[in-house]
Amino acid sequence: MWRLGYIAVLFNLFIVVSLTNGEPSPRYKRETAELSPGNWDSCKPGAEAPPTRVPTYDQVNLLRQYFATLGIEGYLIPNEDAHQSEYPSEYDKRRGFISGFKGSAGFAVVTTSKAALWTDGRYFLEAEDVLDCIWILMRQKESGVPTMLEWLKNELSPGQYFGASPYLIGSSTWKYYKEELAKSGIALVAIENELVDLFWSSGLGRPDQPNTPINALPLEFAGVSWQDKVKEVKSTMEDEGVNMMVVTGLDETAWLFNLRASDISYNPFFLSYAIVTNDKIILYILNHQAKLIQDPTDEATTVKLHDHLNTNIDGTCTGKTGDCVEVKEYNPINIRNDIRTLTTSSSKVWLSTTCNQAMYSAVNVSKIFQRNTPIAVAKSKKNAVEVEGMKRSHIRDAVALITFLTKLEKEVKEGKKWTELSAAQDLDQHRREQEHNRGLSFNTISGSGRNGAIIHYTVSNITSIDITTKDMYLVDSGGQYLDGTTDVTRTFHFGSPTDYEKECYTRVLMGHIDLFQAKWPKGSYGHILDTLARKPLWDVGLVYRHGTGHGIGMYLSVHEGPGRISSSQSTSVYDNPLDENQFFSDEPGFYEDGKFGIRLENIIRVVNATTDYSFPGTQFLTFEHVTLVPYEPHLIVLDLLNDKQIQYLNDYNEMVREKVGPELKKQDKTAAYDWMIKRTEPFKRTNTTSSAARIHLSLIMFCVNVLFLLCV
Repeated sequence: MWRLGYIAVLFNLFIVVSLTNGEPSPRYKRETAELSPGNWDSCKPGAEAPPTRVPTYDQVNLLRQYFATLGIEGYLIPNEDAHQSEYPSEYDKRRGFISGFKGSAGFAVVTTSKAALWTDGRYFLEAEDVLDCIWILMRQKESGVPTMLEWLKNELSPGQYFGASPYLIGSSTWKYYKEELAKSGIALVAIENELVDLFWSSGLGRPDQPNTPINALPLEFAGVSWQDKVKEVKSTMEDEGVNMMVVTGLDETAWLFNLRASDISYNPFFLSYAIVTNDKIILYILNHQAKLIQDPTDEATTVKLHDHLNTNIDGTCTGKTGDCVEVKEYNPINIRNDIRTLTTSSSKVWLSTTCNQAMYSAVNVSKIFQRNTPIAVAKSKKNAVEVEGMKRSHIRDAVALITFLTKLEKEVKEGKKWTELSAAQDLDQHRREQEHNRGLSFNTISGSGRNGAIIHYTVSNITSIDITTKDMYLVDSGGQYLDGTTDVTRTFHFGSPTDYEKECYTRVLMGHIDLFQAKWPKGSYGHILDTLARKPLWDVGLVYRHGTGHGIGMYLSVHEGPGRISSSQSTSVYDNPLDENQFFSDEPGFYEDGKFGIRLENIIRVVNATTDYSFPGTQFLTFEHVTLVPYEPHLIVLDLLNDKQIQYLNDYNEMVREKVGPELKKQDKTAAYDWMIKRTEPFKRTNTTSSAARIHLSLIMFCVNVLFLLCV
């Protein structure tokens, strides 16, 4: 009898292992950080250098030649420009020039004997591929990796000086760095003439400073006039007892004055500052007198800049009635002088949280009122016209993406040659054919196989590989439209994916769905929702190293604050709760180094929620769909999903058909329409017992048989 019990135990153990595919989740080894130059595999002796590596020995030494004269032992080169932009112009990419690393996050430090670059988990692989071996790669938040300040305290001695440009560092960051270094006797020194600028010239490949035409955004897209926006800003200033505001964010000046340009790649901005007081509105732009009288270059508008701003052709307001914007030349030194002059008669001056140290230091500290500006907050909450524009632009954008994917899948399966680069270029062309398109909202991430595992991968002639039926393919892309900004990510496999790839995709999808279905009390911050997107991956020991959701602008920044959905629990003046009519991305992912990457991203809108009960004084919020692009059905393991998640998929697919289908027909996209219909078929369980339930039942059987064996 005991033999029968033993056999039963083994049989049920076999069932349990079989139902879980017999594939344990991968384990990632975390080794002690190496803090020496070239601390990654391709820099080890005998290793082959990647073709993307950028030699930077000469420019690092050119930078060091200024140290002795200035009496400094090291220098900070951030990625940001004077406006703390996430995506600076090519002219302002000093860190990219000095290090070769072009990722949007990270900073470099050069001392008299060492060079180090810090970046986060999105860019570890990219940094290893481009950094010269003279650099130390500091993988932020990895075990044993010091912060910049910790490292400097070890590298520099008390009494020594560390330099940085006050124009390129935010005021709050500057204050923190200064105080922390002072604890170790190290002084942070403001270098007024940025050192990289002293030798980085056109002869070394530096582009010209951007100076593109500025066009008015018509009211049919903006929804609210700039005069009404200024009026609302002044009202908020008055409520806070503020009589002067310095506007430094490029997206804020663009939004406030309903103006767009193309000084920054993929962002419709222009280099600018603005000052708003009780009785003055001043805008600083490059080549201001020529731009004021320039004919519009965008066919969407017919008004010249000076007419739009109710300004004289020389930029003055003499003789003007009503709100008039005084327009002056964009010159940081003159702007600082104007700030100093105007603050003498101001009792309280509002500075943005992203204001650079140079502008901050122009104001008497006792007068400073620093937090997110009312522009930043109002901009994130779209007005009725902007909301409808975002919805319409995402439908047209879906048409472009679906049309591209229809062609891509068909031809890849037919064996025709497609590369990551040709795919990105083809998708770009489909977007440009859509009404109101004004280009891309960021550089398309088109990653096949191992390149898909690089979270913010940049495809080029050097890195581009073929898209085949053998590997996963990730495409993260977006467009700029007069009526909206889009950002969508989908992951595909045009062949036969492994069970592990399908499980990873499904778990990313589960987190994506669970976040969308959340309801939460109004006034809550995004970090309380972040875990929902990560839990399905955490359940099996997997993680992703990036935020889950970012705000998005309306024909503005593809990444917009101040709200976010992230594991960071900041609830300071730099962050804001989620609120109605804000738009966010929902984008969990998973990345297996050297093999594949998975990310699913939709843009979603915050709306009021309907709940079964009503708690006194509490309003609940939830999300509604904006992005409408089908998922990859044959990567979905239906047995892993619960009933609510399956219902989500069916509801979503029905919405894609209902909203995108008519636009596909309108544009005569017959093949794309058929592709969309095929991929939005309703999901039905083939077995009413879920995989989890069957595993649970098998475990019960296993325990019963163990007890039976013991009794026997």
